[in-house]
Amino acid sequence: MRDKFLKYYLRKEIQQKMLEIAEDREIAPRYGDGFGRRPDVLNFLGDIKDMAKKGATSFHVSEERWTNPLQLKAGMTKRELDANRKGWDLILDIDTVHWDYAKLTAYFLIEAIKFHDVKNVSIKFSGNKGFHIGIPFESFPDEVNGVNIKDWFPEGPRIITEYLENMIWDMLANKILEKENVTDIAKKIEKPKEELMKDGKFNPFVLVDIDTILISNRHLFRCVYSLHEKSMLASVPIPIDKVMDFEKVDADPEKIQTTMSFLDRSKSENNDAKQLLIQAFDWHGKKNAIRGSEGLVEVERKMINVPKNAIAENHFPKCIEKILEGKLEDGKKRALFVLINFLKSMNWRHDDMVERLKQWNKSNKQPLSPSYFIGQMNWHKKQKESILPPNCSNNAYYRDLGIACEKHICEKFKNPVNCAKRSQWIEQENKKKSARKVKKVKKVKKVKKKVKPES
Repeated sequence: MRDKFLKYYLRKEIQQKMLEIAEDREIAPRYGDGFGRRPDVLNFLGDIKDMAKKGATSFHVSEERWTNPLQLKAGMTKRELDANRKGWDLILDIDTVHWDYAKLTAYFLIEAIKFHDVKNVSIKFSGNKGFHIGIPFESFPDEVNGVNIKDWFPEGPRIITEYLENMIWDMLANKILEKENVTDIAKKIEKPKEELMKDGKFNPFVLVDIDTILISNRHLFRCVYSLHEKSMLASVPIPIDKVMDFEKVDADPEKIQTTMSFLDRSKSENNDAKQLLIQAFDWHGKKNAIRGSEGLVEVERKMINVPKNAIAENHFPKCIEKILEGKLEDGKKRALFVLINFLKSMNWRHDDMVERLKQWNKSNKQPLSPSYFIGQMNWHKKQKESILPPNCSNNAYYRDLGIACEKHICEKFKNPVNCAKRSQWIEQENKKKSARKVKKVKKVKKVKKKVKPES
C-alpha cells in the first residue's frame, strides 16, 4: 500500500499542482493515522518527494495565507494571527454519506455564487464523500466600511457560508423531496421525523453538512490532487458545469489528468466577489441585529413596519432619487440591492417594482445583464419579510456610489426609509390641517348665514 502512495506522489505533474496551491500556506502531511509536525511548508517539488518517501499518505493545506507560516504556533492571540495573516480563501466543505445530495448541494451553491456574478469559483472532489468549493482571496475587496477583510477571519467566511446555505435552502429541499418524502427519509437515516424539520419546513442540512468547523484559525483542508487514505481516490478539480456528471471513479489516481487547478489566483477579477461579501453581511446583520463595530455593516435592530399604502416617488430622499436617475457607471449591483429593499419597504407591488427598475436599468450607460437583473428580482420576490436597505451611514453604498444626501439629512435620518415615511407623514398632516381649515371656514360661513341682518 505504501508503494502506491509513493508512486503517485513521485509524479512530477502531481507535485507541481500541489506546490502551486501551497504558496503562503501552512501545510501538514499525514502519515497514515496521524499528522506530521506543524507548522510546515512546501517550497520545492523535492519537499513532496521527501515526505512521500518518509511515508506521507496525504497532504493538507490551510485556508488562511500567511506572511511566514513557520512562525505559527499553538496559543497565538487574534492580534498575533492577524499580523501574520495575508488573507484567506473561502472554502465551502460539503460532507455527507448521501452522494446524490452532495452533488445537488454543490450544484446549488455554485449557482448561488454565480448569481452574485463571482467569476473565479472552482470546485474539487474532497477525495471521499463530498466536495470543496473555493473562491480565492484575490476576488474579495481589501476593505469594506473601514474593516480590513484579511482580518475578518473566521467570521467572514462563516457568515458567507451561512448566507449561501440560507439562499439554497428551499431549492435543495424541494429537489430532495421530489425523490423522497420526509417520512421515508426519516426511516432511511433512522431519525425521528421531527428532527428533519425546522420552523415547520424540511431541513435538507440534516442530510448534508456544509462544515463550518473547517472555518477556524489554522484549520486545514485536503490539498488538491492529494490522495485520501480510506478511499484511495484523488482530490481532483471538476469543471463547475460538470458537477452533476461527476462520479467517484473519475478520481481514480491511475486515470486522472492534471489539466485543472483549484483556487487559481490568476483568474480572479478585482473585487468580483464584493457583491457576495456585502450582501452576505447585510443579511447576517439584519438577521442578528448587529450594529456598529460588531459588524461589517450598520443595520436597524428590527424588521421594517411596511406602510399600508405604497409611498410615492415624490417622497423619496435625494439618495434614492439620484440612483433612480440612472446614468451610474459603477456600483449598479449595489444600487439595485438598495432599490429593491427600499421599494419593498415602501410597500410597492412586485410587478410595479419590476417595471420601475427595468426603466432604471435601461437608463444606465451599461445596464445590468437581463439574467442578473431577473435573477435578483426573482430571488427577492421569494423573501416574505421586508427588510430595511443599508443605513445612511453605510459608506459601502451611498458614499462610495456618490449619491449620499447632504450631511444634515443623513444625520437626521438613520435610513432612507425613515426619510420617505417622514415626508409622507408631513404631507398627510398638511392635508389634515388644510381640511380642518376648510371645514372651519365653511362652519363660519354657515353661522353667518344664520345671523339676521340688523334693521
